[in-house]
Amino acid sequence: MALATVSKKSGMVLIKGGVILTLNPADEIIEEGYLLLQEDKIEKVGGRREAPPDHAVDRIIDASDSLIMPGLVNTHTHAAMACFRGLADDLSLKTWLDDYIFPVESRFVNPEFVYKGTLLAGLEMIRSGTTTMCDGYFFEEAAAQAVMDVGLRAIVGKGVIDFPTPDTPDPALNIAHGKRFLEQCPSNSRITPALFCHSAYTCGPETLQKAKEVCRSSSIPFLIHLAETEDEIREIRNRYGVSVVRHLDRLGVLDEGTIAAHCVWVAANEFSLVAKKRVRIAHCPESNMKLASGVAPIPDFLQNGIPVGLGTDGCASNNNLDMLSEMDTAAKIHKLCRKDPTVMDAKTVVRMATRGGAEVVGLDKEIGSLEPGKKADIIILDLKQPHMTPIYNYYSHLVYSASGHDVVTVLIDGRVVMDNREILTVNEKDAVTAVGEIGKTIKRRTLG
Repeated sequence: MALATVSKKSGMVLIKGGVILTLNPADEIIEEGYLLLQEDKIEKVGGRREAPPDHAVDRIIDASDSLIMPGLVNTHTHAAMACFRGLADDLSLKTWLDDYIFPVESRFVNPEFVYKGTLLAGLEMIRSGTTTMCDGYFFEEAAAQAVMDVGLRAIVGKGVIDFPTPDTPDPALNIAHGKRFLEQCPSNSRITPALFCHSAYTCGPETLQKAKEVCRSSSIPFLIHLAETEDEIREIRNRYGVSVVRHLDRLGVLDEGTIAAHCVWVAANEFSLVAKKRVRIAHCPESNMKLASGVAPIPDFLQNGIPVGLGTDGCASNNNLDMLSEMDTAAKIHKLCRKDPTVMDAKTVVRMATRGGAEVVGLDKEIGSLEPGKKADIIILDLKQPHMTPIYNYYSHLVYSASGHDVVTVLIDGRVVMDNREILTVNEKDAVTAVGEIGKTIKRRTLG
């Protein structure tokens, strides 16, 4: 696959020759198609015979023997935690957080840490086909800068929590600092600011309500971990006398602007409430498995019409950001738990990773499918590989055979950010080296 440039009509890109998985409402598949891009948007989609002549465009991408599809949407991650990859594995969530992650964050997290970690995570995501992420962490203005530099699209959520954090030593100022972040967040069409309240057990009722009010008044997403573990359920019930879902409902923070990660322990009698409030859910099966948190009732959520997308969580609890791997896990874990091989079929999972994820992060009118008028967030996968041959069903191949290593070319906002596996936006070697040095420092100062 080669990227050729023709000096005509600057801003027009023609992708042709591959199979197009549109993920449009009709789930149309074009066996040999073309995409015409005008600047940052998709102008036309169709069969190759209908494509404009080569001389009429500025740039041509030959996608022969390839699969062209929408970029993947990672609905929940903590990108900068790429710096903690492998630091504290094989632990329960409470032990992992209280004894390892929170202490090391207090010592090492600063704007430079967040920038470098997010940049590395962005590279990993692009390499494995993710074009949009929903992120929540500290010093998110640094994360936003890394997003702009690497070329991703992102929701960047300023972390809010009721104890001292690296960017807010005085928790009494957490809402004020959240407002300041919204004012100072870099302005870019690829960046949506948000507030990220860690959870109902680390944020008190007043903090949750104030943060939600800021989000409502600013028309931005409100992010939160919800019902992730049995410990969380017990703790909230002991504190407030109700489940965590009903606690948040009482506080008035559940609505269509709320993106709730995990939702493993949402009770069956709460499905209708979550659906009524139009809460959007980020499903992170690999993180939930690794921390033994449990398996979220995703088939039930989908049956109740609740929007669900896929997320990887952060590298400290996964330990990678490969959404294609996450798709495979999402399909299989529910089949095992339900003892039903028909649940979470491949097409359902691919939808969750694309247009479903776009709906969860509130960008479904812009991304998630390949349709005229939508943003040109596109990935191209190499189909001429032993593990991808033969092909009977494209959805099945994506979920059960493909991996992030099969992604060869990525466009975000109409810009080629990876061409034939070469990153074009930042110096990848420097980014890897920088985080490697951060890892050496942490290891030297914490592990001896």
